[in-house]
Amino acid sequence: MERVIENFLRYAVIDTESSEESASTPSTAKQHNLAKVLAEQLEEMGAEEITYDEEHCYVYASIPASVGCEMAPVIGFIAHMDTSPAVTGAGVKPRVIDNYDGKDILLNEEKQVVMKTADFPELVSYVGKRLIVTDGTTLLGADDKAGVAEIMAMAERLLCNPDILHGKIRLGFTPDEEVGAGADHFNVELFDADYAYTVDGGRLGELEYENFNAAGAKVRIHGRSVHPGEAKDKMRNAILMAQEFQSMLPAAENPMYTCGYEGFFHLDALNGTVEEAAAEYIIRDHDREKFEKKKEAFLRIGKFLNEKYGEGTFEIELKDSYYNMKEVIEQNMHLVDNAKTAMEELGIEPVVVPIRGGTDGARLSFMGLPCPNLCTGGANFHGRFEYACADDMEMMVELLVKLAGKYA
Repeated sequence: MERVIENFLRYAVIDTESSEESASTPSTAKQHNLAKVLAEQLEEMGAEEITYDEEHCYVYASIPASVGCEMAPVIGFIAHMDTSPAVTGAGVKPRVIDNYDGKDILLNEEKQVVMKTADFPELVSYVGKRLIVTDGTTLLGADDKAGVAEIMAMAERLLCNPDILHGKIRLGFTPDEEVGAGADHFNVELFDADYAYTVDGGRLGELEYENFNAAGAKVRIHGRSVHPGEAKDKMRNAILMAQEFQSMLPAAENPMYTCGYEGFFHLDALNGTVEEAAAEYIIRDHDREKFEKKKEAFLRIGKFLNEKYGEGTFEIELKDSYYNMKEVIEQNMHLVDNAKTAMEELGIEPVVVPIRGGTDGARLSFMGLPCPNLCTGGANFHGRFEYACADDMEMMVELLVKLAGKYA
């Protein structure tokens, strides 16, 4: 079995689920369990400049430049160690299906969990390949332990084969990407790379250098509770006012109805009583001007409803999260061009698509480290039907090695 698959199967069973409820970094202490494994592995394989940030749970390391390539640009490869809190990451039982036959996959016989081709028709494109699946009770963790495994396998390949020419390579592994905090304590100065790639995408061939501009918003609604028998002209139902706020947002600009470059307003959580209610939103758009207009519209609705119900009825807290890295990458398009060329040389068809989300690379790009995103070979992230193609993961190692050579 290839080292990348060995790595992945080892990492997948380590629970590194992050938490949206925590204010600490890392958001869960168990992410250190994988960080320690990576630091030890890097030491064993002979990597240099290994730094394990024991406070914030980041791991950095270097692969020295080949002889004669010391003046080449320093390229970084980055992946995140945490898995999404959307589905449990505890007790992961990965299984490799050899020579997949293109039929429905029984993930769990006892619970009758079946991954159906009717639900996931893209499965038929993997006929004859090896798929790594879950047992139907947890996520798999290919997002982003597949990326971690691929970077580690690339590092070992380069360290064991000094005849492969490349400049200095920097490796970085982050916590808490899934809860939007992966770059919070990333030490760009210590990392000291000229450019980097995150390895945190989906199917083989995907290459991304555009992502959403993103903001988060909290709406607090102050109502007035009165006995319903005497409520006429007195009660102000905070729950109904929250619904009124939502009804004033454009119905078509909902993630359920959008794709590609279309932005949205997403009501992520709503709770409350007649007296008090709270709603949490995320606002997304690839276009910076449209993004700003969405935020303005959001605030304008709050202003209108305050004029209707009284000042202070609606309190809105709106904060930008990250921006479209396209603004930065367009000044460094060699990163995209070299990745496309490397893919084509390996017989991989590049598929340049916008990310309908964000990555560590989005924030890192605005922190001075231009950082587009590469695929991993995984799919159906954040759920029980997550899977990865072992053959594509092996091809990803070849891609990373070849891409490193583009900066020799």
